Amino acid sequence: MLSAKTVQVVKATVPALREKGLDITRRMYQILFTNPEIRDLFNQSHHGETGSQPRSLALAVLTYAENIDRLEVLGPMVERIAQKHVALSILPEHYPHVGTALLQAIRDVLGSAATDEIMDAWAEAYQFLADVLIGRETVLYGDQASQPGGWLGYRDFVIDRVTAESDIIRSFYLKPADGGPLMAFKPGQYLTFRFDLPGHGSVVRNYSLSCAPGAGHYRISVKREPAPAGNPEAGPGLVSGFLHDHGVPGLVLKVAAPAGDFFLDDPVAERPVVLLSGGVGLTPMVSMLDSIVAAGAGRPTWFVHGTRCGAHHAMKDHVRTVAATHPGVRAVTFYEQPRPQDVPGRDFDHAGMITPEWLGQAVPHADADFYFCGPKPFMRLLARTLTDLGVARDRLHYEFFGPADELYA
Repeated sequence: MLSAKTVQVVKATVPALREKGLDITRRMYQILFTNPEIRDLFNQSHHGETGSQPRSLALAVLTYAENIDRLEVLGPMVERIAQKHVALSILPEHYPHVGTALLQAIRDVLGSAATDEIMDAWAEAYQFLADVLIGRETVLYGDQASQPGGWLGYRDFVIDRVTAESDIIRSFYLKPADGGPLMAFKPGQYLTFRFDLPGHGSVVRNYSLSCAPGAGHYRISVKREPAPAGNPEAGPGLVSGFLHDHGVPGLVLKVAAPAGDFFLDDPVAERPVVLLSGGVGLTPMVSMLDSIVAAGAGRPTWFVHGTRCGAHHAMKDHVRTVAATHPGVRAVTFYEQPRPQDVPGRDFDHAGMITPEWLGQAVPHADADFYFCGPKPFMRLLARTLTDLGVARDRLHYEFFGPADELYA
């Protein structure tokens, strides 16, 4: 256990972390990424001066410091980090590099305020958390290796077929190159891919599985990402563009085993479930929907999706067919900017965006479980709305495409 002195000193650094935490994590990654072997483990699109991963880590470090005297509340954060680390093949030998970079960053940013007492306390606190994470990750790696069809590290998969789901989203069906069995997964989990792209080196990306377990293949559905709004010099999505342009049947991809702490709890549970998605955030929701239907228990299910227009609406026919043939499923679609050829009642149900007023009136918020995924503004609106409607936080389940962010700020 942590010493009482360490707990006291780490708690005392909370104000500094609130003010300087992001500077510390940005500096930490600068130091860490001077080692190419460590750098290539991470998704570089989440880093940089405006990257989301330094913000996510700063929040995690602050949360750890704030709750270091009641570690039991940190379970969900530990599980999320451990799942990400297993997906990236983070191993115990990587932790000393991270610890050294974090402590050096604290010294660099806090300067003379980083006393020996503070540094000693954070060294102990980091090692304690590292040991907790290593322990959990050891269990997860063991589970992966022992499951039928399971594997460690990266395994070769072949693109079996490709389908266009909309003007901007394509699905890629994957089968093991060795012809062996597929490891089971939980609906909502993701796969991690490692690409070696000319001029860019090793690149890592995560994509949610968009099929139900037991389908005989894995499927990911990938949106071609444009250049960021207001920052066109950043360029369009590197990997999504590669997959859309070069992802053809026969292409071999390196894939890590399914991972992630966001998944449907129980397809056959009796409590209603509401699956809410925006844009390409529908991919894990389709996996959940198909799992509920495959279970055959008739769990009351609302599938609520918002997208820009018919050109961007992926898997429309599939979802509508599921709803039409399964009485327990209701599908509702919102088009933010319908085109003239988008027909209400055929292509979509409501013009505009999913609103708090509609959610309060149309879905069973009093007794349902909610799963949601999509752009961050969409996620924050849903989190605030559902909380205001009285939905307990333990019935709110969400996933960001990218590092976890704070929904309730």
